[in-house]
Amino acid sequence: MTKKSNVLGKILRRLRRYIPAIVGSLLLAMLYVAMSLYIPVLVGRGIDRIIQAGNVDFEAISKILLSIGICAGVGALAHWLMTLINNRITYCVTRDIRNEAFAHLQVLPLQYLDSHPQGDTVSRVIGDVDTFAEGLLMGFTQLFTGVMTILGTLFLMLRINWMIALVVIVITPLSLLVAAFIANRTHAMFTLQAQVRGEQTAMIDETVAQMKVVQAFGREQKTLEQFDEVNGRLKKASLQAIFFSSLTNPCTRFVNAMVYAGVGVVGALMAISGGITVGYLTSLLNYANQYTKPFNEISGVVAEVQNALACAGRVFDLIEAPAMPEEPEQPQSPDIVHGGIEIQNLSFSYTPDKPLISNFNLSVKPDQRIAIVGPTGCGKTTLINLLMRFYDPQEGRILLDGIDIADMTRKDLRKSIGMVLQDTWLKAGTVRENIALGKPDATMEEIVEAAKKANAHSFIKRLPQGYDTMIGEDDDMLSQGQKQLVCIARVMLCLPPMLILDEATSSIDTRTEMRIQKAFHAMMEGRTSFIVAHRLSTIQEADVILVMRDGKIVEQGTHKNLLAQNGFYAQLYHSQFEQT
Repeated sequence: MTKKSNVLGKILRRLRRYIPAIVGSLLLAMLYVAMSLYIPVLVGRGIDRIIQAGNVDFEAISKILLSIGICAGVGALAHWLMTLINNRITYCVTRDIRNEAFAHLQVLPLQYLDSHPQGDTVSRVIGDVDTFAEGLLMGFTQLFTGVMTILGTLFLMLRINWMIALVVIVITPLSLLVAAFIANRTHAMFTLQAQVRGEQTAMIDETVAQMKVVQAFGREQKTLEQFDEVNGRLKKASLQAIFFSSLTNPCTRFVNAMVYAGVGVVGALMAISGGITVGYLTSLLNYANQYTKPFNEISGVVAEVQNALACAGRVFDLIEAPAMPEEPEQPQSPDIVHGGIEIQNLSFSYTPDKPLISNFNLSVKPDQRIAIVGPTGCGKTTLINLLMRFYDPQEGRILLDGIDIADMTRKDLRKSIGMVLQDTWLKAGTVRENIALGKPDATMEEIVEAAKKANAHSFIKRLPQGYDTMIGEDDDMLSQGQKQLVCIARVMLCLPPMLILDEATSSIDTRTEMRIQKAFHAMMEGRTSFIVAHRLSTIQEADVILVMRDGKIVEQGTHKNLLAQNGFYAQLYHSQFEQT
């Protein structure tokens, strides 16, 4: 977690672009404070015009009342404008931070996203930024006016009577010491609160997304117990943070009451001796109240400010997480992608203590259809991730048409490869927009043709608005198989030089799969293709079948050759097709 001092520095750096607005807010705050502080002077003068019964200067008091009204009106207008500007600064800064965080999400390596719960990441970008905004707004509103009120009242009290001002100066530091003592100890508590809240959000997100699985296995009660445990820790952390931070206000109020009492006693003694008038004593008491009020207000928002700093720290941790390696300064790219792949001495592991792929070598000729099979966890999908540069290997290199893919931009590499995954992803939008995701300028005729090749056209036409029907990832309007057909149509539309099919037909019925396979065969003509499959019936016509085990190629050849070898592939094949 980023230190509090560093967090504050990062916030200030993001405020630099709004210096003109901040200056305007400061000027309005000065005007508001000046009007507020001038009113007690006018009140004191008015009291001094009330000398005794039957001897009241009504003309002077009328002018004073008019002046008080003007000052109050100008002060109210200044405060309203200052609040508008402070709101604008606050929400512009939080908008910038959200944009920065979301933009950084686009360049974060998959390793970060895979190792952090989605709910926690969402909590940082949404919930933590909202909490930070509330604290920043309260800080702006209270800080500007509070500091100026303290300085202004102190200056005026010194002008009226330095002895009474000295009483205020001597007692007031106690209030600051108490507030600082408590604030320093609550920051860690609010940091813990933000962390547990992120953990709770992650659990809720995970449970809601997989509710069918939870209910299918009767885990409702266990899930409730886990949530109660996290919720209990959040309650404990929140109560502890709020309890200790809430001590600030009553402690500072006690000190401020001592200040007011000291001014009242000393001022009364001086008024009795004729050192000051009753009107000036009234002004001093007003100033003593106004002087201590900002301390109460500032101490009252200490909890919010500490919470805001803790949440901002979590957001900055996300923003400053290491991004993907920089693109090469002088990128290379084949003029025409033929699809020849060379993998040389490749080694990779997700965690250093668990090796996965070691000294892997592979040569793929252009236009070949390469099937990759093997037991779960053998490295099939990992190999695909390395080909797409979702991950970079620790050792070795991958060449595309003789060019190291590390010397290519990720965009150039990925636009050369069409990918259909087992896990479908549809964005919120129309069916047409989802199919045209990789080719936004596609015509309607091209989209329909791609859908027909993917065997998706018939069910799309039955939707309420056809291709203009709104869908999304969690939309129950489409079955899992239909979602996968839309994803296949997406690739059919782009038709890049290379294809990766990672369990692309896993959610489709056998009859539809046979038609899709025919479309795939037509699509793969003249293209280098990698097919990851568990159902070995789908890869029998591949040019080369790679059999992987424990991150290594243990067998390689055509379907017939591998069966004739009667090795590991033959075991996998017979385990699927033997009658038991």
